[in-house]
Amino acid sequence: MRLRLKGARVVDPGSIDDYKDIIIFDGMIEAVIDPSSPYPPVMLDSSDPSSVTKGLKSEENDTNYSEAGKIGVDNFPVEEGDTNYSEKGKVEASPTVSGEGYTNCSKEADITEIDLAGMVVVPGLIDMHVHLREPGQEYKETIETGLKAAARGGFTAVCPMPNTNPVNDNAQITAFMVNRAKSLGGTRLYPVGAITRGLKGENLAEYGDMKQAGIVAITDDGRPVENARVMRRAMEYARGLGIPVISHAEDLSLAGDGSMNEGIVATRLGIKGIPNAAESTVVMRDIALAELTGARLHIAHVSCEESVDAIRQGKKRGVNVTAETAPHYFTITDEAVAEYDTNAKMNPPLRTEQDRLAVIEGLSDGTLDIIATDHAPHSLLEKDVEFDRAAFGIVGLETALGLSLQLVNNGSLTFDELIEKMSKKPAALLNINNDIVPGNPADLTIIDPDAFWSVNPETFFSKGRNTPFAGYHLRGEVYMTMVQGTIAYHRTDGGQ
Repeated sequence: MRLRLKGARVVDPGSIDDYKDIIIFDGMIEAVIDPSSPYPPVMLDSSDPSSVTKGLKSEENDTNYSEAGKIGVDNFPVEEGDTNYSEKGKVEASPTVSGEGYTNCSKEADITEIDLAGMVVVPGLIDMHVHLREPGQEYKETIETGLKAAARGGFTAVCPMPNTNPVNDNAQITAFMVNRAKSLGGTRLYPVGAITRGLKGENLAEYGDMKQAGIVAITDDGRPVENARVMRRAMEYARGLGIPVISHAEDLSLAGDGSMNEGIVATRLGIKGIPNAAESTVVMRDIALAELTGARLHIAHVSCEESVDAIRQGKKRGVNVTAETAPHYFTITDEAVAEYDTNAKMNPPLRTEQDRLAVIEGLSDGTLDIIATDHAPHSLLEKDVEFDRAAFGIVGLETALGLSLQLVNNGSLTFDELIEKMSKKPAALLNINNDIVPGNPADLTIIDPDAFWSVNPETFFSKGRNTPFAGYHLRGEVYMTMVQGTIAYHRTDGGQ
């Protein structure tokens, strides 16, 4: 079946920013054309009368066609009493598709049109930092619920961290995660393997085997690699395999048993604090190790001014370092903890207003390359307790785009820059080609930039409800997510 996405502004940073129609066939982008152009174009050849139908000709033995050669459709339900069938029971031509934004197609049509007037189509968003909890903690999240939440958030691909139980430190666990995601369909899953066995920071895992099974990077996220020699060897090993090393930058001796940012708010609340230096000193160390080894280093969840400065200086020296931050670090500060709200407890912690502004500046000047969510679902068992006993982490897949669009609405980033940081830069780091060009998979995020909505955790597709953004009023939301030309999420499926 062919689809024609009509009426939208198409934005592929550095390539397209115009009103275009996108033709999708067999899960792939077949053409990007002007809205007024017919499709398929009719090429007449007086010596070949059949040439007028070559664009629709079925392949030999293709059962997804009627005898008349019209395109059949397997993926839509058949209504009782529908007479639009071939003798083999296939639906001829394009069906009538119900739901907001669809155009009802006649029997004669050969393309199903989806009206996207007022929407913006961008390359599929990629979240390179999520925790899906499976295997081992399925009561918090599963691969299935996590991927559904990702699709609702506009993400066509996610990268789950290895701190599962058992740890993703071997090819068997990697293969399990990959195969589980494939069996579910929808948002793609690219696992990240462990740097060390069991995340213990001692013996390196078998990166080669894990890469063959599907990992795209390595990290001990959730814990730092405290031993600099081990981190150096990991970088050398990863460099030989062409995969990046993701640094969870935390000095545990400085962080101690702190539960929030060290500062005025922590003092007022009587909560032990975690200083900025617990993050920034390890950022500096790992940049130095990347400079020594020539490895590709990616710094995760940057939260403070000193880390931004260290990354900026490393880039100026030519170090192969990239970095990410998360929406909570440029949206709120440690003041969100004022009522001992455990939904505002994460690691690294929320910092001061000065740090928040430094993170925004880092995004604006290119020091921080990527916006990721660090989606970390927990149950009430871990969150509905005293603040110092509560687990670190918040959910973020279903709020990330809405929160990040506020940077566009307030002028901190252009729309193109935001899509670079949520789609193109993660794709480049992971060696994924997600350009909106013919021949590429139709992995697309369709955004309604002017929709106003309120965050309601009770409607989340994720099992997690642990967000500090409940009740926030946001402008801009996901209208539809397409993966391999299939609709993985549509706002009428139960939107915000």
